[in-house]
Amino acid sequence: MDKREKLAAMDKILRELDDLKNSETAVLKKISQIEAENINLGVGLLDQTLPDVHENIDTAVEQIETVISQFTEHRNRFSREHKLEEPEDQPSNP
Repeated sequence: MDKREKLAAMDKILRELDDLKNSETAVLKKISQIEAENINLGVGLLDQTLPDVHENIDTAVEQIETVISQFTEHRNRFSREHKLEEPEDQPSNP
């Protein structure tokens, strides 16, 4: 795998990590909805278990965000070290 392929693979992983974060955030929202609906029901089982599930998913989202940040730094450093950065659009000289 050459350097450009590695960079492309890193970009793909970043997209997948972002997708994972979005999925976990959707799960977190769903848990919050269930918690809100249970306010009217008052089912003790849900009162006891959902806060722990909510906390675990919230922690997972935070961990994923940390991984994304650290992996982005790794990807950017790799790109700079191997001079793979895309040149910025520069005005052409007439």
